[in-house]
Amino acid sequence: MSLPKTNRKLNLLHATSINMIDMVGIGPFVVMPMVVSQFHDGLFLWAWIFGAVTAFVDAMIWSELGAKYPLAGGTYNFHRIAFGEKGGRLMSFLFVWQTAIQAPLVVASGAIGFAQYLSFLVDLNLWQQKMISGGLVILIFFLLYRKIETVGKISVALWSVVILTVLWIIISGLTHQQQSIPLFPKGNDSFFSYAFWAVIGQGSVKTIYSYLGYYNVCHLGGEIKKPDRNIPRSIFISIAGIAILYLLMNISVMGVIPWQSVKEDDRYLVSSFMEQIYGHQAGILVTILILWIAMASLFAVILGYSRVPYAAAADGNFFKIFSKLHPTKEFPYVSLIVLCSLGFIFSVLFKLTDVISSILAMRILVQFIGQSIGVVLLRKRFGAEGLPFKMWLFPLPVILSVGIWLFVLLSTGWFALWGSIIAMIGVVIYYLTQQLIKVKSY
Repeated sequence: MSLPKTNRKLNLLHATSINMIDMVGIGPFVVMPMVVSQFHDGLFLWAWIFGAVTAFVDAMIWSELGAKYPLAGGTYNFHRIAFGEKGGRLMSFLFVWQTAIQAPLVVASGAIGFAQYLSFLVDLNLWQQKMISGGLVILIFFLLYRKIETVGKISVALWSVVILTVLWIIISGLTHQQQSIPLFPKGNDSFFSYAFWAVIGQGSVKTIYSYLGYYNVCHLGGEIKKPDRNIPRSIFISIAGIAILYLLMNISVMGVIPWQSVKEDDRYLVSSFMEQIYGHQAGILVTILILWIAMASLFAVILGYSRVPYAAAADGNFFKIFSKLHPTKEFPYVSLIVLCSLGFIFSVLFKLTDVISSILAMRILVQFIGQSIGVVLLRKRFGAEGLPFKMWLFPLPVILSVGIWLFVLLSTGWFALWGSIIAMIGVVIYYLTQQLIKVKSY
């Protein structure tokens, strides 16, 4: 299978920046109180450690596939190649189907979250928040509607502010510590109890969501320089860097604000933390920076997702119009326009709900577990020779990855059923469209 390649203009710094700003959006600031409030024994750091381990194990699969098949669309192409002619078309279609549903909702949720967090600074009514969220999607669209090398430079600028903001939060907390964070169970509590792993499962749904994005570079595979080296490196650098930042940020904030007093709906926890240390003006400044981070993440999310329908259309497995590249700027502009348009509409029509579990549940079956199976099929068919990156201790990472993802899927509760239903509907639609194609061919 051959796909038209876009320009390879993104280097390792660009790729790593895009991954990291995708990972660190408004998510970690919002989910921090959700995770802390679930752990009555203060062992919430283990949910973040579990999330990092999950990302690291899964990263071996992404790195092997991404380095070998560096094409636009990421998972779409991995499934298309791994599962053969019939199974590949079905699995890749299901991924595009899933993306078509969740991507505009992810965009909308980020934009709505931005508008709601802005209410810390400005008192906004419902319609004003909708105007802000819709306007943010439009702004991101204009930032992305340009050549990929310019996008790479913008991503580095956005990434720099993200890192500086998180470092400011970390240094402020570490230099004003008032209490320690427990790392080991006390008394009769144990790491091997059902209660501990039940709360780890619930907390890790939120923390894993905050790590998602380490693979964004794979969706841009056709635009990465030296992809055989830069794709794996950018993935592992992103995970290691963000894991350290998340752990230090949790230790910093919870070392100042008593974790026992944190409630799930403490929306402005980090802003309150900075207010407590430096005063109200510092709370305002860090809120502005968090909003910048949210915008940067939305930038990276839309950039990666816009390449998925393009890859499917270029392969003849989606509407042909999505395969068009801009005549002078050479990026999939139709896909970008449609994604941002739907994101704008959803941000205006919908309220922000708890979409984290539903998004994760939808991805686990088709994307994460599907890729785990796919990499085994590819190894069986072609062997390990010629792989630019070979995962360590194969097949152990695959076994661990499937086990972890099934554990997380069950931890999403009813959302696991929701994800399964969406996948089944996609299967029905795929076979109906195949039948229509056969009828037209006669």
